[in-house]
Amino acid sequence: MKSLFAEIDSLMATEIYGRVAAVQGLLVEIAGPVHEMSVGSRLMIDSGEGNPPVPAEVVGFRDGHALCMPFSNLEGVRMGCKATVTARESVVHPSNQWLGRVINALGEPIDGKGDLPGGGSPRKLRTNPPPASERSRVGGPIDLGVRALNTFVTCCEGQRMGIFAGSGVGKSVLMSMLARNTDCDVSVIGLIGERGREVQEFIEDDLGEEGLARSVVVVATSDESVLMRRQAAYLAMTVAEHFRDDGQSVLCMMDSITRFAMAQREIGLSVGEPPTSKGYTPTVFTELPRLLERAGPGKVGKGMITGLFTVLVEGDNHNEPVADAVRGILDGHIVMERAIAERGRYPAINVLKSVSRTMPRCVPEAQLPVLRKAKQLMATFSDMEELIRLGAYRKGSDPTVDEAIRRHEPLETFLTQWKDEATSLEEGYSRLANLLEMTPG
Repeated sequence: MKSLFAEIDSLMATEIYGRVAAVQGLLVEIAGPVHEMSVGSRLMIDSGEGNPPVPAEVVGFRDGHALCMPFSNLEGVRMGCKATVTARESVVHPSNQWLGRVINALGEPIDGKGDLPGGGSPRKLRTNPPPASERSRVGGPIDLGVRALNTFVTCCEGQRMGIFAGSGVGKSVLMSMLARNTDCDVSVIGLIGERGREVQEFIEDDLGEEGLARSVVVVATSDESVLMRRQAAYLAMTVAEHFRDDGQSVLCMMDSITRFAMAQREIGLSVGEPPTSKGYTPTVFTELPRLLERAGPGKVGKGMITGLFTVLVEGDNHNEPVADAVRGILDGHIVMERAIAERGRYPAINVLKSVSRTMPRCVPEAQLPVLRKAKQLMATFSDMEELIRLGAYRKGSDPTVDEAIRRHEPLETFLTQWKDEATSLEEGYSRLANLLEMTPG
């Protein structure tokens, strides 16, 4: 009944509509009662007989017209077509019955399992993060199931991490390992701008029935409109907030946040924003923190959202504008490198360049000497690698370098992990200590 009352409250009291005045690319200009519309208002544009109406959203105003972008293609839309305002803001009604379902950016089911039951309370898709003064602190260490991360980039419950990598380096496989193995109550997975053929493979092969049963998957493929791709990120975060406010531990993963930024760039350019850094518009760098700050600990007494967001670095440049902006917002970064993948070590994580800002507080003190020793050996080998491979280093010249060479292969084996394998926090620490022949504490 609550859901029904909410739907009734959201209905427009009178029908408000305008007319299509111009179409330029994907931008539709609507003339009419513009004062009754606002940024974020939803419209349905008639597209002629035989064609379904086109859903659209107001993204700006210019010269007395509302500027709209469609959620689907504009086939059949012509000058003078009727554009009816259907809602003043975007809301959804998530519920616990969404678990195990695959939905699109509009909150509609696309898994063939029937209708999607709505919850009692409407939630705005675009909302503000919890006030900083009311948020709880991050929780204890969270078991991600991946040895390299559990030991060298230990994360806390409620932390937000970025996974930075170029295309084809193994982000999606690492995401599937995290989705299946992370110790949490609920997973919310946003596949933003993904290849269409990979969606079913991810759901069936990587996530599996057991993983899907505790997950909600939000999908917007690369061929869908920029609004669908942007809204998929907002919807995934909104669903995660629903479960967080229900007191649950939520893992929210998005692949990738770069495609969200690209969608926002296209929208900004369409409405006339000036391109700034590498063509990205100012609203990109406004929307990124608004989205990412919504993850993390909730208010005191609520649950937490542990956020893992992939960042597709263009040309393997880890300092490009989106990567740089996201790195400054999040609580740490996981760096994946093509050179590591090319030598056959997966996941291709460079643990020396990866950082977890909460790690010093969440690692058992007894394990710190083991981790310091392992990092020292890996850093030493990295510094001397070229000389070692050229044969320019003479064995016995430096005992630290000798030990780094001796431990290199065992450490590489430790960091290698198959997709179907899982390692707990305690097991990872124990294996590393045995490898280095050290006793913790």
